[in-house]
Amino acid sequence: MALPVLNACLLAQTAPPPKQTWTYKTAGDCVLRADVYRKPGTDVRPAILWIHGGALIFGDRAGINSNQLARFLDAGFVVVSVDYRLAPETGLADILTDVQDAYRWIREKGPELYRIDPSRVAVLGKSAGGYLTLATGYRVSPRPRALVAFYGYGDIAGDWYSRPDPFYSRQPAVSKEEAWRTVGTTPVAGAPGESPRVRFYLYCRQQGLWPKLVAKLDPDTQPKAFDPFCPLRNVTPDYPPTMLLHGDQDTDVPFAQSKMMADELTRRGVQHQLITIPGGGHGFDQAMDDPRILQAFDQVLAFLKAHLQP
Repeated sequence: MALPVLNACLLAQTAPPPKQTWTYKTAGDCVLRADVYRKPGTDVRPAILWIHGGALIFGDRAGINSNQLARFLDAGFVVVSVDYRLAPETGLADILTDVQDAYRWIREKGPELYRIDPSRVAVLGKSAGGYLTLATGYRVSPRPRALVAFYGYGDIAGDWYSRPDPFYSRQPAVSKEEAWRTVGTTPVAGAPGESPRVRFYLYCRQQGLWPKLVAKLDPDTQPKAFDPFCPLRNVTPDYPPTMLLHGDQDTDVPFAQSKMMADELTRRGVQHQLITIPGGGHGFDQAMDDPRILQAFDQVLAFLKAHLQP
């Protein structure tokens, strides 16, 4: 059963540092919150918007790896980890709006509430959070100073998501009835990685239904309707500097997703780096005791420091 690997980036680590929790948005009855982590001090600091993964179906803002969080804080960053509404109760267009509103809230309220420099904001996410990170590269203004996507993706309409997945299809089938029992009709934000909602995701992958049930669009009959939602189709020369990290043995998000994004960034003349983890699977970065992973994370920190200078 591969789901524990799928959820690796959502597992609890060591106890996180003290945080402040704020409401950045209310959508109907759904309250969207942000956890702000900052080491003591009154100096103005750059900020990282951290976006959780979970296929846009599960996951929450508490899923940030505490070891990595500590390194971000030690490097002088303020980290803002946010929730967003989840699918299928909320469609992709509204999920992206939540991310845009979170970014706006950080820039507008961050200087007063937790002393950040609004001109120095980077976005970082993993898996579906990596996808949302790449989407901020063209959907928010002003654009982030830098993007870091761990095993993210730039194309949500391709066969990897719109056709039954061979890897997940080897697992016991999830019926339509079981899948829909794990979700509801009322908008929800924040569902831990052990949530039954994972079964809905497995159903989507086994049936190739993720684009239809999350984006609410059919890639076969509405291919152009996906244009606004695919980072791969929206790279321009003023897209932010981007770092992509991906394991070449990822059975959840194909390595080819980061490779295609890197090729498009190259074609458009956008500064970027692609860090390939040989043999790495989904959630490879949880092995923070692995020298290879530590080296990769050092590169992440160096990249962020370089682009978040005053």
